Amino acid sequence: MSIRHTTKVRRGAAAAALGAALALAVAGCGSGDDGGKGGNGDGPPQKSTAAKTDDGQGETEPAADSKKVIGEMKGPKGIVVTIHSAKRDSGGFVTVSGTVSNRGSEIFNADWRSTEVELAKSRSSLAGASLVDEAGKKRYLVLRDTDGQCLCTAQLYQVKPNESRPVFAQFPAPPKSVTEVDFQLPTMPSVSIKLSG
Repeated sequence: MSIRHTTKVRRGAAAAALGAALALAVAGCGSGDDGGKGGNGDGPPQKSTAAKTDDGQGETEPAADSKKVIGEMKGPKGIVVTIHSAKRDSGGFVTVSGTVSNRGSEIFNADWRSTEVELAKSRSSLAGASLVDEAGKKRYLVLRDTDGQCLCTAQLYQVKPNESRPVFAQFPAPPKSVTEVDFQLPTMPSVSIKLSG
């Protein structure tokens, strides 16, 4: 075998080894990716570690006991928001889980947008939700990820009459001494809910 041919074979083997090493390095870096939902110190806390289910549109919803009701809001055109839980998480936030039901006769598209510029991308969502501690005179707004999306249910549109969908929203946790807050959504009456956990 000539020296020239041996050099070409060695170069090819070295290139293949380098390519494999780069592929492994990229895969290793991506294994801890949290989809830009925080967790790298640049954004809000990551989502709750509670069990989640897929709604078929790529969104995940924290598990909630839909038989338990801690509050209910009745809005215009037969829209009802039932709150099942408002649970403190060890990450320093509160996850409010519930169900939106269309008891009216028209298709419903959520228009609960936030007035915050950072949450302008979160349309047809619970981005405008807030928790209010009246005694402490403090309002807690929905958390957002590093892409400016709310940590809440999105794509809440085309809800047909007699259809219900699970929803959630995450907020910074009030102090431990706060056990009750008002849950508010634009266009809906507020409801007083108890915090658990």
